[in-house]
Amino acid sequence: MVRESVVVVAPGRGTYNATELGYLQRHHGTQGKLIRAVDDYRINRGRTAVSELDGAAKFSPSQHSLGSNAAGLIYAAALADFQAIDRERYEVVAVTGNSMGWYLALAAAGVTDATAGGIVLVEEMARLMDERGTGGQLVYPLVDDNWCSSAGYQQAVADALTDSGAEELFISIRLGGSVVLAGSDEALHRALAVLPKVGERYPLRLARHAAFHTPLLKHVSEQALKCLGVELFSAGETALIDGRGEIWTAGSDPEAIRQYTLGHQVSATYDFTRAIEVAVREFAPDRLIVLGPGTAMGAPVLQTLAAMDWLGLNDREAWQQRQRQDPYVLGMGIESQRTLVTGN
Repeated sequence: MVRESVVVVAPGRGTYNATELGYLQRHHGTQGKLIRAVDDYRINRGRTAVSELDGAAKFSPSQHSLGSNAAGLIYAAALADFQAIDRERYEVVAVTGNSMGWYLALAAAGVTDATAGGIVLVEEMARLMDERGTGGQLVYPLVDDNWCSSAGYQQAVADALTDSGAEELFISIRLGGSVVLAGSDEALHRALAVLPKVGERYPLRLARHAAFHTPLLKHVSEQALKCLGVELFSAGETALIDGRGEIWTAGSDPEAIRQYTLGHQVSATYDFTRAIEVAVREFAPDRLIVLGPGTAMGAPVLQTLAAMDWLGLNDREAWQQRQRQDPYVLGMGIESQRTLVTGN
């Protein structure tokens, strides 16, 4: 069998919600080496095991959405999904991710050990964010309902960023057909007041999110560089695409990866849109695979492809039709597409 080439996309925060409760048990059990390693690390530090959180009878926002708990759950689910990809059918040519998904991508690419250093990186960054994070984030669309660029929405974002009271408001993540703005609580409050309402959802303030990927978290970056050493990192085995769209080839300098991961990546804009653009243009994969949990990452990926006119498809309707017939983007959080990825 000729294997298909794939770029794997790892999810970020906010992808383990009520509908994902039990994801580990349903798809991976709780006795595998990876999940046991995450549980052991957390239990040894007085944190709740991810298997226990995942096995709860009811989803609790105060528990499951807490930064350190959400990070552990998403890491375990996404990396277990990565390990479940059918390697006889798919050849992974590169890995990328959104925001926290960069840490997951590092583990998937072999830069960090998925059952050791990768866990330390995710868990300790989540701890630092819980303890020292400040400000917050909101999401605002840049496209209309058919994923076509909206000049009005883009101008509204530009106006919010240049507003006289927005000195502490920044672009946190470029996310396909939307943008994540982050800043101080005061700046976000003002942005929420000045951004025009779009439907009943936007602008959307994200609960329990700090001002990720902005200068407001430079102190977190400095602390991370002090407490997370280069011994957690290695040269890697698979190409990586970071939050600038830069490619790290297998064999890259571990210290350079560490400096980016704990420096620029923490306190500067994360351009997930650019990462997807580079993924398809530079690696020309047969398909993209989006790791679980959840399905939230599918839309930003497809919106980016639509804006690129990739495969000659440039709007929501065209991409949804393609996805129904022969999905180019395989989401492991979607049961029918998951089967195509795992072969089970």
